[in-house]
Amino acid sequence: MSAHPPRALPPFLVLALLTSASPVLAQAGAATTAEATLDELSVAADMRPPPAAGPGFGGATGGAGGAEAFGALSAPALTSSSGVITGKVLNDRPVTRPGEVLEAVPGLIVTQHSGEGKANQYFLRGFNLDHGSDIAITIDGMPANMRTHGHGQGYADINFLIPELVGAVEFHKGPYFARDGDFASAGSVRIDTIDAVPRPLALTSLGSFGYKRALTIASAPLGDGTLLAAGEAQVYDGPWVVPDAIRKLNGVLRYSQGNALDGFSVTGMAYSNRWTATNQIPQRAISEGLIGRFGTLDPSDGGDASRFSLSGRWSRSDDGGVTRASAYVIRSNLNLFNNFTYFLNDPVNGDQFRQLDSRTVAGGEIARVFKGEVFGLSMENEIGVQTRFDDIHVGLFNTRARSSLSTVRDDRVQEGSAALYVENRLRWTDWLRTSVGLRADAYDATVRSNNPLNSGHARDGIVSPKLGAVFGPWAETELFVNYGEGFHSNDARGATITVDPGNPLFPLDRVPLLVRSVGSEVGFRNRSIAGLESTVTLFQLDFDSENLFVGDAGTTEPSRPSRRTGIEWTNHYAVTPWLALDADLTVTHARFADRDPAGSRIPAAPTAIAAAGFTLGESLGWFGTLRLRYFGPRPLIEDNSVRSKPTTLVNGRIGYNFDNGVTVQLDILNLLNVKASQIDYFYESRLRGEPAGGVADTHLHPVEPMAVRLTVAGRF
Repeated sequence: MSAHPPRALPPFLVLALLTSASPVLAQAGAATTAEATLDELSVAADMRPPPAAGPGFGGATGGAGGAEAFGALSAPALTSSSGVITGKVLNDRPVTRPGEVLEAVPGLIVTQHSGEGKANQYFLRGFNLDHGSDIAITIDGMPANMRTHGHGQGYADINFLIPELVGAVEFHKGPYFARDGDFASAGSVRIDTIDAVPRPLALTSLGSFGYKRALTIASAPLGDGTLLAAGEAQVYDGPWVVPDAIRKLNGVLRYSQGNALDGFSVTGMAYSNRWTATNQIPQRAISEGLIGRFGTLDPSDGGDASRFSLSGRWSRSDDGGVTRASAYVIRSNLNLFNNFTYFLNDPVNGDQFRQLDSRTVAGGEIARVFKGEVFGLSMENEIGVQTRFDDIHVGLFNTRARSSLSTVRDDRVQEGSAALYVENRLRWTDWLRTSVGLRADAYDATVRSNNPLNSGHARDGIVSPKLGAVFGPWAETELFVNYGEGFHSNDARGATITVDPGNPLFPLDRVPLLVRSVGSEVGFRNRSIAGLESTVTLFQLDFDSENLFVGDAGTTEPSRPSRRTGIEWTNHYAVTPWLALDADLTVTHARFADRDPAGSRIPAAPTAIAAAGFTLGESLGWFGTLRLRYFGPRPLIEDNSVRSKPTTLVNGRIGYNFDNGVTVQLDILNLLNVKASQIDYFYESRLRGEPAGGVADTHLHPVEPMAVRLTVAGRF
């Protein structure tokens, strides 16, 4: 592999390290701890959720599963690019699919290139994150990202998320937080769901293209705690010539006691989905009139998925700080049938393949935040241990119309990891706070393949330092400086492989199990205008190896080292109690860091992402929102000779809250009815009658045309 990108530690961060290192080892003195909230933490800065307006259905009541105990104590305010979003803000957004609520995270794009039962595709800070390769997503302490996955490394399917249950979302960007590990280099998103609702909620939605959804949420006292239950059912065909025919069922049951700092919760979740998929299609097939924009070249593509989980979380506070613990076990199954190249590899049967992923995941975390003083200075020391074990059956099979033809590879993988992290947060003066963290990860994986030549055992470890400093406020302005190292894991099968599974005569090189990233950023946050929070962040992120999409396999694979530099500008403005405005812009320069005749551009890396909108309304009467989302052009190949077009979408909502608890709302999606792509790729494929070597072409998945969805909800 080519030389790694340069890593220069800025002098001011060296100073921060030297001045903060010694207190890490100091024993925290006792300190009186009240019923702490985010704003009361002595070391963290004031982290205010974005202003909200409108009715919302989510984020009703926190509790033992709240963000304070299980997310926010990791001091998100020590970077300018981090924040907390309430469930109410998320649910005020009109969205096409559940995952799109995460676009409330500034600069994050959530889209889809296949059937709605498949994991979303994510874009952030100049990254095409595929289905989650470098954005770590957790829900109630459970990881959504699946390593050594049948479809792609880091596959994060959150179709089981019920948006109305979201209480808060804590987001980080960059590898600056000791608590964040695998897949968190570009960013991390921690989603906490609610423990109770003030009144039971029943909701029904009907919409264009066969959209139907029903949801019920209720909670009631039980013993010393609260029992919450939620159930969801959804069907959807979409505008496709071959209907998606989605059939989704979702259920949640939770028992909780106490609150975020002193309490516990036990949660069971169940999810099942099946669908037919219209995958990306070649532009030439549309231009030649073979199919329309919403047509397909293989009507048997699709899949099915299921997920069952049991999780528990516990927290306890005392005069010395807060202790938290969580544990989970997940059972998930996925079958995907895709045909991205049509007749390129098999001119007789076609190129459809089945990707199988069946696994059990178990893990947990225990951490302690010590609050105290050293030499009269307010200080927090956090220490935590995280573990995870995946028992995986993963396979790739050639199919025709979902019937098996042959086995490409069939593997049993056992992959375990453990991490220890420590972080010191110290307030030196009224205008200076620092953080110093260190994280150590160890991975161990065993692969048993149907081809013994690709079986083996891999181990790897990595240590990641984190540094941060916050200066101010002066004139309601703070300066944030951060440096950190992180990583993502590669597919364990790539760390033991020796021959091509499709042709054992061809040897293949192994890849490292863990790949390092190095990031730094400088940001400013200003609150000089009442109700307005404006942030500007300059960032840089280097990767030893990039994950790229491979069209003929439908997966990602390790590639060349890379560097991204960029700027983010975010604004949240609570104009009045009933009107909120927001706007954000991210511009990124993404390049491979080595020299190669193929070119230096990173395929599908977005140059510009922007969003803006307003939300108005109060608890009773009329409410509405209008949102614009801009997904900028992207290079589709390394030499930049082929580029995608930008996509600009506008979604709107209008509704009325009656005083009897009934809400009626109308969502209009793709309000301007633009003809654009959700996503574009460029690779070789072959239609019937074309040359044996195929044709290099743009492959696109179109945005759905304008759609309306009417929702009637009642709180009883």
